[in-house]
Amino acid sequence: MRKVRIGDFLHRVKETIIIQDTEEYKRVTIKSKNQGIYLRNSALGKDIGTKKQFIISKGQFLLSKIDARFGAFGIVPENLDKAIITGNFWAYEVDKNVIDIELFNIFVSSKNFIEICSQASSGTTHRKYLDEKKFLNFEIDFPPLEEQKTIIKSYKKKNDCNILIQSEIQTQQELLKKLRQSILQEAIEGKLTKEWREKNPDVEQASVLLEKIKQEKEQLIKEKKIKKQKPLPPISEDEVPFEIPDSWVWCRLGDVITNIKGGGTPSKHNPAYWNGNIPWASVKDLKGNELFKTKDYITENGLNNSSSNLIEKDNLIISTRMGLGKILFNKINIAINQDLKALFIDFINKKHFFYTYKTYSILGRGTTVDGIRQEVLLGYLYPLPPLQEQKEIVKKIENLFAICDKLEIEIQSSKKSSEQLIQAVLKEAFEK
Repeated sequence: MRKVRIGDFLHRVKETIIIQDTEEYKRVTIKSKNQGIYLRNSALGKDIGTKKQFIISKGQFLLSKIDARFGAFGIVPENLDKAIITGNFWAYEVDKNVIDIELFNIFVSSKNFIEICSQASSGTTHRKYLDEKKFLNFEIDFPPLEEQKTIIKSYKKKNDCNILIQSEIQTQQELLKKLRQSILQEAIEGKLTKEWREKNPDVEQASVLLEKIKQEKEQLIKEKKIKKQKPLPPISEDEVPFEIPDSWVWCRLGDVITNIKGGGTPSKHNPAYWNGNIPWASVKDLKGNELFKTKDYITENGLNNSSSNLIEKDNLIISTRMGLGKILFNKINIAINQDLKALFIDFINKKHFFYTYKTYSILGRGTTVDGIRQEVLLGYLYPLPPLQEQKEIVKKIENLFAICDKLEIEIQSSKKSSEQLIQAVLKEAFEK
């Protein structure tokens, strides 16, 4: 091995071009985490603001001076030959008399190279730029040119095996996702509890439960605890997507939801509304299955001046714009913004509702952001089982999902091992 300065084999190229309004140009994007260089778009010169740019050529090494520390670099592919870049991207010719281009492409995949880019970057936390002089002065251990071919051959052989492993892991992840959806679909069709129904033939029919819910809601309306909703349309045979057990009944979401409350956003321009002690959630906080924390907090004034509601814990929160179909439980009392709705489920099993809702493909409409109107949402069909069977369905789902969770842990462990393996191969290549 011998010490080689990066500047000994990377030579900056600045081939300028003045953008012409009538010409079409290819523009590039560099993905982070060493995912390579891709076509961003093709645009006419009249639509490009910066008129002085630079031309890149296939085989050059290209990096982002802002995001190099995040792995934003790569070799320019043939399809991006003669594309243009701004001054935020730097292009380099690789001196093939010092380093084989294939070996260099392998080296930039290593954590060592990303660490070099990180150490050579300076500035504020969010706006660090690569210091080119510092970057080019870093020294790297490289074997003589005649030995590099042997390293490349060895690396490719091991990497091909790793690619097969990663492909298998990805397949397993996709199959596991399909398995979870299949479990939920069989649950809402009554297939998971077929044996349970045979052993419990005398449970109260779902049609009786539905009538009880209707009476309970009418009483709450009389007591002015909830508002009367618009009548829901009858269910036609053409709407029914699949068969359900005889003891079940088809209804609509509006039949089983007791009440819905929306939210609002306090004015961003009024500091008296923010940085209080009331957790406030938006769509970005809908992650996983439970909403229990958020980075945003509002004050009592903010709550009162945003048309929002304080939603007590252990209710269901859904998105009605952006991220349609998301649903989770709030584990603390929380206020929500206008893109979210709180669903109050009082007469059926909340978890059964939660799992059933996750099978829906909620479709939205809108000119700028897809959303769904409340009356449309309430019209979605709901396959309602008897109350006792709802509990059994939840139990079956959670037992099967626990097995899926164990499988997912094993898959993630395999994925991590695969990533560690390729880094070990890279380390071995450049330490030898």
